[in-house]
Amino acid sequence: MVLEKVYSYKDLKVWQKSREIVKNIYDISGTFPKEEMYGLTSQIRRAAISLPSNIAEGNARQSRKEYKNFISIAKGSLAELETQLILSVDLGYVTEEKLSNIFSKINELERMLYSLRKSLEDNT
Repeated sequence: MVLEKVYSYKDLKVWQKSREIVKNIYDISGTFPKEEMYGLTSQIRRAAISLPSNIAEGNARQSRKEYKNFISIAKGSLAELETQLILSVDLGYVTEEKLSNIFSKINELERMLYSLRKSLEDNT
């Protein structure tokens, strides 16, 4: 994969996809019980916000090594988010059916992050 010429992190499809996930997470977590506002709801939202934030920060860094590190952090946040969503199903806050679309987007973003990180390794 050839690393595309990007003038801004906002041009990255992976960043745009991560923003979609943030919007979906806010919609879903808004239905959680009020007593979870400072618990699971807050954790899920922070993990989701971490996705586009780390992609943007990595893109703004001066070295590929730093960029790869921030992509790895985003991948970790994505795994954290997926785990928290699974827990929200276990706790009965949302159904698995309601999350099927977001799980598909998470899988797609995971592949995109892998490809981006791989392209950064190939071009060092």
